[in-house]
Amino acid sequence: MSETLLEVTNLRKYFPIMGGVLLRQVASIHAVDGVSFSVKLGETLGLVGESGCGKTTLARVILRLIPYTAGAVRYGGHEIFKLSEKEMRKLRLEMAMVFQNPYGSLNPRMTIADSVGEPMDIHGLAKGAEKEKRIMELVEKVGLAPFHIYRYPHEFSGGQKQRIGIARALAGNPKLLVADEPVSSLDVSVRAQILNLLKDLQEELGFTYLYISHDLSTVKHMCDRVAVMYLGKFVELGSVKEVYNNPLHPYTEALMSAIPIPGRRREDRIILKGTVPTPIDPPPGCRFNPRCQYGEPMCKKEDPEFIEVKKGHFVACHLRK
Repeated sequence: MSETLLEVTNLRKYFPIMGGVLLRQVASIHAVDGVSFSVKLGETLGLVGESGCGKTTLARVILRLIPYTAGAVRYGGHEIFKLSEKEMRKLRLEMAMVFQNPYGSLNPRMTIADSVGEPMDIHGLAKGAEKEKRIMELVEKVGLAPFHIYRYPHEFSGGQKQRIGIARALAGNPKLLVADEPVSSLDVSVRAQILNLLKDLQEELGFTYLYISHDLSTVKHMCDRVAVMYLGKFVELGSVKEVYNNPLHPYTEALMSAIPIPGRRREDRIILKGTVPTPIDPPPGCRFNPRCQYGEPMCKKEDPEFIEVKKGHFVACHLRK
């Protein structure tokens, strides 16, 4: 895992807010605000944080599904934002996404064969009998029967639909697979099956994951490293073992205290005060300072740098320098 597949540098995504009689821009939503990280080939990087912190927006900007505001993304040596539409179309074969909601990500009017085979049609990968054979192989690989390809989405359970979504994502033999909360909408009884399927496929096919979730238990099971995101910024990044056992940022510390562990007392949990500030007008200085139990005057004035305090362990906190 020495080769860097994905490198993100100072990435920003602001959504304009229009107002007034002339509908001019009056403010911006700072969804992603200066994020930098890299992912190595074959690695699984987990991305965690509260709802609305910018996790999904970050993934969609990286895949160029939505336009960026500033920064750079390098994938396999390519500057993604500098590629033409034609060049990006070829690169999309190597990048795929498994969506959060399997009920909404499949077209109800298309058979499973049509849905899984659509990427093959778009990129001209296979036709006729060869295409049908490839679709059956993919469906079997995710744990469904070959005859299922002639059915429609409404005939499947949520877990089966997510398996179909995974099969569709694999159609182009991707190197990078973004899994956006792939089990959050599924019954608890089938979550472990889907997670184990994702791990088995990675071992077999060797692709790289960007795994997005708010479930810290699944991130611990799935990932090699984890990045903690708060209000559009990374506050901590490191190996799963290091971050879970030795959280350095107060926000990460609070998240880890919420994980249900046998023997942990209720009073040991860290309850954060207040609510997440609005991304339209983030607080000055450290964005976590209004809710931080360790906050000092400098935290309200200076935005902390995202620095490496141990080998491979990064944090953005004035108190951890």
